[in-house]
Amino acid sequence: MKLSIGFVGLGIMGAPMCRQLIAQGYSPLVYDIDDKAVQQAVLGGAKAASLAEIGSRCEIIFTILPNGAVVKEVLFGEGGIAKTLAKGSIVVDMSSVKPAESAENANKLAEIGVGFLDAPVSGGEPKAIDGTLVFMVGGEQKDFDRVMPFFKAMGSLATLVGPTGSGSVAKLANQAIVNLNIAVISEALVFAAAAGAKPDKVYEAIRGGLAGSAVLDAKAPMIFERNFKPGGKISINHKDIGNVLDSSHGLGVPMPLTAQLYEIMQYLKRSGGLEEDHASIVKYFEVLANITVK
Repeated sequence: MKLSIGFVGLGIMGAPMCRQLIAQGYSPLVYDIDDKAVQQAVLGGAKAASLAEIGSRCEIIFTILPNGAVVKEVLFGEGGIAKTLAKGSIVVDMSSVKPAESAENANKLAEIGVGFLDAPVSGGEPKAIDGTLVFMVGGEQKDFDRVMPFFKAMGSLATLVGPTGSGSVAKLANQAIVNLNIAVISEALVFAAAAGAKPDKVYEAIRGGLAGSAVLDAKAPMIFERNFKPGGKISINHKDIGNVLDSSHGLGVPMPLTAQLYEIMQYLKRSGGLEEDHASIVKYFEVLANITVK
């Protein structure tokens, strides 16, 4: 008989990840503040439950939520999961949060004999849909080994980076690299358009060389098509880049490029672009140059 598992957070990423688990024969107990999202999951084979029910009935519980404050409330707030968790259970938080927040959650759960993994993901909505996400994990080896079958069900690779918080560190490094990559791609394509070259042909010319990257292949076509339907919202990435800077400042590590990126996202926030995909970073550079990349 398969383990009873819980899944909290059925947004852009969580919903397709939950579907991958169902496709592998699991019937997760699910919770989300969006009733429609829960209903869709139930139609697909999940079972609706309260947070307390998930805590009491599930041995492994996955959460993927907007920020650290929401994760803390879901785990330890009124009616939260932790109040009913049994000793020996494992909470796997796949949200993108600060390493210190992951460490705090792990310490609180350890007091009641519950394991914790911080296991944020990379790949965005497309890889959540096709089940090829990458997991960056922090925590103990024994908990990682126990959860590995679920990582395999939802993704293509899971790496235990180190102790609690290490997964969150890797995720923040990932977010800095990805979003700075999008920014420089945007800047370069605006330059190409202003110079009279066809941006799509420039993309074709460079994608096979050293400038080629998964980010270039994912985001350049979206820019050309003006398709900013979110796979990775500016709002989430804005939060993540803020977390990068908060964490780096706490360590005394200067990150000047990431700081500039945060200010670019501040502009997009002020201009109403928070709900668009982070490919829309290009709009900042288009405004500066008074040109549109098509």
